[in-house]
Amino acid sequence: MPKAKVTFEDVGVTVTVPAGTRLIEVSEKIGAGITYGCREGECCTCLTKVVSGYENLAAPSLLEDQVLKDNLAPSHHRLACQAQVLGGEIVVKPA
Repeated sequence: MPKAKVTFEDVGVTVTVPAGTRLIEVSEKIGAGITYGCREGECCTCLTKVVSGYENLAAPSLLEDQVLKDNLAPSHHRLACQAQVLGGEIVVKPA
């Protein structure tokens, strides 16, 4: 199974996770500062900036894409509860 390295800039921690893992799951385990409300991709509280490795995340779902647009999210921001890692290296920080 492919793996990915995810770095959380706010806490300076890098972890290796299996492909398909959502960013919020990793954040919870290591105590990073990504907050969340619903975990369903509707509230936008877990908005996260992807500093690098954006291409190593699965494409946003139609729902996530709409929520990002509705909330005027800047470029290279994702909902941590929805963003799944595919592989490679990813660096994120709370928005």
